[in-house]
Amino acid sequence: MEQDWIYFDANASEPARPAALEALARAGAVTGNPSSVHRAGRQARAVLESARERLAALFGARAENCVMTSGGTEANLLAVAALGGGRRVLASAVEHDAVRAAAVAESIPVDGNGVVLLDVLGRMLAEPDARPALVCLMLANNEVGTIQPVAEAARLCRSHGALLHVDAVQAAGRIAVDLRALGADSLAISGHKFGGVKGAGALLLAGEATRTLTPVMAGGGQEMGRRGGTPALPAIAAMAEAAAEAVGALAAGNAASEMAGWRDAIEAAAVAVGAVACGAAAPRLPNTLSLALPGRAAQTQLIALDLAGFGVSAGSACSSGKVARSHVLEAMGLGPLAGEAIRVSLPWTTREEDVTRFIDAYRAMAARLPARRVTLEETGA
Repeated sequence: MEQDWIYFDANASEPARPAALEALARAGAVTGNPSSVHRAGRQARAVLESARERLAALFGARAENCVMTSGGTEANLLAVAALGGGRRVLASAVEHDAVRAAAVAESIPVDGNGVVLLDVLGRMLAEPDARPALVCLMLANNEVGTIQPVAEAARLCRSHGALLHVDAVQAAGRIAVDLRALGADSLAISGHKFGGVKGAGALLLAGEATRTLTPVMAGGGQEMGRRGGTPALPAIAAMAEAAAEAVGALAAGNAASEMAGWRDAIEAAAVAVGAVACGAAAPRLPNTLSLALPGRAAQTQLIALDLAGFGVSAGSACSSGKVARSHVLEAMGLGPLAGEAIRVSLPWTTREEDVTRFIDAYRAMAARLPARRVTLEETGA
């Protein structure tokens, strides 16, 4: 990638950490299959189990309850499909599509900052004659960075006999994530979101989930019968190494506060030229902000910033040449802004000079792009 082109799309995928790439290479040189009983197989098994133990320790689970997957999407699918059987599935209105597509779910509304309404969840769980529920609540939103009150939701779930699955894909490595402390029954992570490489994730289990999880892919009985298929050993080793480095940086206490300072500087500059910071009144990930520029389509902003040397993403998905409105921002009640927001997500490689350059580029873009007319249909009039 060009040296003067700056990547601010970490929530899509973080740049790989050098230590993770070194672990990838070491594990890639291991020939054996972890399921083989000979020396090469035992060597591969040692790499796999070492990674499992490290990940479990870092995220508050027992090693035997850390199930390796191909990524966050599979981890979410496995949890919802296996734990939701026979249960009502309740999911927040701002869940990632990986959860939304896994089951037909009843939607739990959120407030204007994207925070789930716990009183409504409590009423949904208390409905008379309702089946026991599986509640899906992401720890941090991928578009606006909002951090959810998961521990409080877990207490509600326990009082009503419900299970709680947490999508922690965006949170892991950016804020403290501990399965036991959260009180969840399952938790999904993905290696490339915190500086590993693509192709590895994990589902961490606790409580009833450890006994009731059934595989979506039965395969050859790997992962103690919970997920079939030969594990992607190099990607798994890289994931464990990246997790250790990311969590270690958080524990040191400097990384998150510095990142949050850069996020806030971008936000202040953008708001000063007319942007709306979506979800800014709620606790957020230190690296994530959603900026809506009224009257300017998200896709137009993306192209302008790309030409200016910055890679960011939209709060909406692009399909067949059309920009769809963000279901997250719509659930937050932001109306036309749902199609006018971009996501800036700072990677671990961010430098202060990158932030300064981005602020200059954003100001220039906001001044240059003409605001389009809003239709009566968009206003709801």
